[in-house]
Amino acid sequence: MKQKNTFNISGRVIWFSSLFLGVIVSLPSLIQHTFNVYETIANSAITFIFSVFVWYYNIFTLPVYTSQEINRGFSMYPLVKNLVVGIVVMFLLSYVQQLILTHLNFGPVMLMFEVRGVLINLTFYMFIHLLYQTYQNQRVSIELERTRMDNLAAQFELLRQQVNPHFLFNTLNTLKYMVENQDENSVDFILKLSDFYRFTLENRQLDLIRFSEEMKIVQAYLFLLKARFEEGIEVDIQVTEQHQQSMIPPFTLQLLMENCIKHNIVAPDKPLQISIYSEGEYIVVTNNVQPKITKEASTGIGLDNINERYQHLLNKNIIITPGTDLFEVKLPIIHEDSHNRR
Repeated sequence: MKQKNTFNISGRVIWFSSLFLGVIVSLPSLIQHTFNVYETIANSAITFIFSVFVWYYNIFTLPVYTSQEINRGFSMYPLVKNLVVGIVVMFLLSYVQQLILTHLNFGPVMLMFEVRGVLINLTFYMFIHLLYQTYQNQRVSIELERTRMDNLAAQFELLRQQVNPHFLFNTLNTLKYMVENQDENSVDFILKLSDFYRFTLENRQLDLIRFSEEMKIVQAYLFLLKARFEEGIEVDIQVTEQHQQSMIPPFTLQLLMENCIKHNIVAPDKPLQISIYSEGEYIVVTNNVQPKITKEASTGIGLDNINERYQHLLNKNIIITPGTDLFEVKLPIIHEDSHNRR
């Protein structure tokens, strides 16, 4: 679909440039000791009127490109048409001058004006079309950037919506396990699960929350883990006060803790040890490696989800360092002045 042409050039530029050309062409006559005032005025006036006409004619006859035609290249037909129209208009202006100043030799004067008109027309045509092409390219670039940002926003929204189903999948498995084993902590587990989902509802529309708010989610989730695994899991949190005030995508730490449990044995005689601490411009999450013999079914979200959210928000990747004894994930610090919460 063709878009309406909104390209415009200031009227002040058009009129002052035309007046400037009118003065320029009269200079050779002015510097002579003897010159005809009427001829000089007529010469300048014709150049001025023709320049104004060429400006507006070229602007109003600009094509309205479709998005597919922006880079179609130079076309000879519009240029030839403009030159023909310019020659006709200049001929008429020369004829009017001949009617007023009858003593002039029409042939040489008309030829001089036609040459001048062609030069002015060519110059203005190329200049206007250069500006117009630049304007169109900029508009396409803006549209492409807007589309790219819309796509990124849609992708990020999808990533954010993946978190809750992923957690629900794992939590219901935990609750099923506890109920089947008639665990006396099942009721408390359900109550804490309710608290956890209250945090979820409060933060689900946010791209970022304070780290201190994320810790509330972690503490609620840690209770759920303790209800199931008891002494089988140990979590040590040593985060500086400065980093407590930084920002983090909601449920990042909870997803990392889920990832630890999913891939490792969690048992009282082989406790899973998770550490969360500050290190330079990172918050580091580590766990001892004790892989399960039988792997659990995976939704394929976990670390990929966290990494993609950091790419969208900070244009940085999380640092994942697997090892035989220790698995480490480093989360780049997001300062409050870097991003605003939605």
